[in-house]
Amino acid sequence: MTRMRTLIAAILLLPATLLAQAPQPLTLAEAQTLWQEHNRELQLARTAVAGAEADVLTAGQRPNPQVSLNITQISPWSGYGAGPWKDKKMDNVLRLDQLVERGGKRDLRIKGADARLDASRHDLDDTERQQLLTLQQSYYDLRLAQDKRRLAGELAANYDKSLDSGRIRLKAGDISQVELARLQIDKSRADNDARQAQAELEQARMALAYLIGREREAAQLVAADNWPPVGDQQLRRSELEQRPDVAAARLRVTAAEAARDLAKAQKTRDVTLGVQYEHNMQSEPTNSYGFGVSVPLFVFHEYEGDIARAEADLAAARLVYEKTLAQAVGSSDQAGSALRSAEERLKRLETGLLADAERVAKAAELAYSRGAMNLMDLLDARRTQRQVQIEAATARADYAKALAAWRLQADYG
Repeated sequence: MTRMRTLIAAILLLPATLLAQAPQPLTLAEAQTLWQEHNRELQLARTAVAGAEADVLTAGQRPNPQVSLNITQISPWSGYGAGPWKDKKMDNVLRLDQLVERGGKRDLRIKGADARLDASRHDLDDTERQQLLTLQQSYYDLRLAQDKRRLAGELAANYDKSLDSGRIRLKAGDISQVELARLQIDKSRADNDARQAQAELEQARMALAYLIGREREAAQLVAADNWPPVGDQQLRRSELEQRPDVAAARLRVTAAEAARDLAKAQKTRDVTLGVQYEHNMQSEPTNSYGFGVSVPLFVFHEYEGDIARAEADLAAARLVYEKTLAQAVGSSDQAGSALRSAEERLKRLETGLLADAERVAKAAELAYSRGAMNLMDLLDARRTQRQVQIEAATARADYAKALAAWRLQADYG
């Protein structure tokens, strides 16, 4: 009976198992949706924004008042007195103190925290920009790995047919044992290439699966989109000042300026105001009230070190901003150059070399089948065709990735 239940359960679970192992075609748009929901780098960047929002709340808070209770005139020789607490022979002093900040310190803290919050939001945008590029490149890497695996499989299958035909021709005396051995060697190479292509395909799947949070389904991922077509790209390039990393660096200059001003504002003395109530029980019970004012004395320093440090941090923030802007200009120019180069290379391959290699390979196969070409020339034609096919697939991937990089450089405004 137990075996029967196990068998029934296995039969019921079989469709789900087959479904889990079935290929999962994935478009780039679907991958981006999963990436937005599950990418860990984006989640970390969002937590940084939440932390910066908390810093703004902290910066705007005023100092809390302090309350103190002091008991004085305690005499162990004369006793504490009988009765309730109010009749004890001790003086009770209840005091309330409030620090009053001067010099606009609170406003400067808020200004700096707001600038850092805006900078963290731009950091999130820049993380999205960079991670989106990584996602698109990983997607096209998977598409390239699929093409390489397909080409390697087709070549290996072609060698299988050639080897079977070669054995028949060897028995008929059309080819020598040496020629058959050469076929076997090239078939082994093709099989090795197919295994290597399979390994690269699995690695590409894992890389994409990590970015979209689908590690367990990595083996079933299939890039379903075609390669982007080659054509004139009418892309708008926004002002580089608006790029997220440049904007974040500029806002950190604003935050550093606020920190510098806050350090200087420490030279404006804060005031502590206090009021107190005193209950005296040493002779006749008396109640009295008082108030006090305290200010710091700048005897040993006037915050010279804090101010110098803030000035150095401001100078560093300005340099980082200039560096980030220069890098943005360079990366934008490089992206445009890489796109033009990849487009030209792909056009040369698709409009000439690829068709020529395929035509030569077909002619070589036909000539060899009729005995008009020797084996070495046939194998050379096959290798050339495979090399050009791989080069064309790689060029398509390079163009797709260069186009994605240029779009993210150009359309960030």
